[in-house]
Amino acid sequence: MPQQAAEGAPEAEVTFEKLVYGGSGLARLDRRVILAPFVLPGETARIAIAGERSGLAEGTMKAIVTPAAQRVDPACPFFYRCGGCHYQHAAYQLQLEQKRAILAETLQRIGKFAPPADIPVVSGEPWGYRNRTQFHLDDGRIGYFGLGTHALVSVDRCPISSKKINQTLAALREMVRDRRWPRFVRSVELFTDESAVQLFVRETEQPVARRFFEWCAEQMPGYAPGAIDYAVGTERYRVSRGSFFQVNRYLVGPLVDLALDGSEGETALDLYSGAGLFTLPLARRFKHVAAVESGSGAVRDLEHNVREAGLKVRVHRAATEAYLEALDTPPDFVLADPPRAGLGKSAVRSLLRVKPRRIHIVSCDPATLARDLAALIGGGYRLDKLTLIDLFPQTFHIESVAVLTL
Repeated sequence: MPQQAAEGAPEAEVTFEKLVYGGSGLARLDRRVILAPFVLPGETARIAIAGERSGLAEGTMKAIVTPAAQRVDPACPFFYRCGGCHYQHAAYQLQLEQKRAILAETLQRIGKFAPPADIPVVSGEPWGYRNRTQFHLDDGRIGYFGLGTHALVSVDRCPISSKKINQTLAALREMVRDRRWPRFVRSVELFTDESAVQLFVRETEQPVARRFFEWCAEQMPGYAPGAIDYAVGTERYRVSRGSFFQVNRYLVGPLVDLALDGSEGETALDLYSGAGLFTLPLARRFKHVAAVESGSGAVRDLEHNVREAGLKVRVHRAATEAYLEALDTPPDFVLADPPRAGLGKSAVRSLLRVKPRRIHIVSCDPATLARDLAALIGGGYRLDKLTLIDLFPQTFHIESVAVLTL
């Protein structure tokens, strides 16, 4: 469990107050703020101070002096070396409590407004939930990058990934040791619905020959050479290799229900629509629906999914910012599921100009959410509800759904 620190690094014994966004715990020593991973609120630990800048010191945990009651044994033998998870040493209920506190604190600190007094939490099975996982490769080994490094940690299983992904990982471990494996491939991504599995080459120094994928079909049970037909409730979505889709297989349906809860009117706008996860159910609720997506592959999937569902949707291949700048008629309802960078100034400015009656934001970053909410609230919107939905158990990542009305 102790981490490696630079030889001769000064050590100190500190008590940690809380967890902060990014996975570390926060302590104070001689007017300095110290951040260190693998600790819990209330714990006293001996740390080595690895570096300091502007009163903020980075620490590595050497030993837990007084453990918290909520400390548990990690389920993964690679936890303290692998950079994929951050909270396996914390009981799951504590993870949820700390994420809710981090979300509220971030809105207050960055957004400069009081967060809702009550932030409900939606959670599911905390293990085996990932339907999409990215693995890195180096010299016949496959795994994840180590915490804060690009050094590969070879793994033979991943407890937060689904059974099908772990089954495929076992096949890949054999394949990467085979002379037929292209050594110039540095990263692959797996996506599955638990019956079929895609392999997407993410990082490669040169194109991969077709025979490689033919070999994958021979070695990987359930290998899908093209798209996967993914079911969410009564809807079905074609998801091609490389297209974005939510990663928590247990909470995709509850996320859709939460994001659309209270939506009403005749016209709806789905921003950053991807393959149409929210578009299809929106089209069953609203008379007129427009979906905006910039990725060409995702647009093809979106158009296919709308057509196969027999629904009527106006699909726009465009950047959200450009589409909103040209928008002059306010829709009744806007759903936005932006990337980690959030909506941004241009999109928020356009929304404040056209003033839709209701905006729901699905956010994967509390800092950019706080920024966007502050601007929308300052422009006349009210934050009616904020819900944390834990799509990423065992990690510091925070997903939430914000409901705003004009």
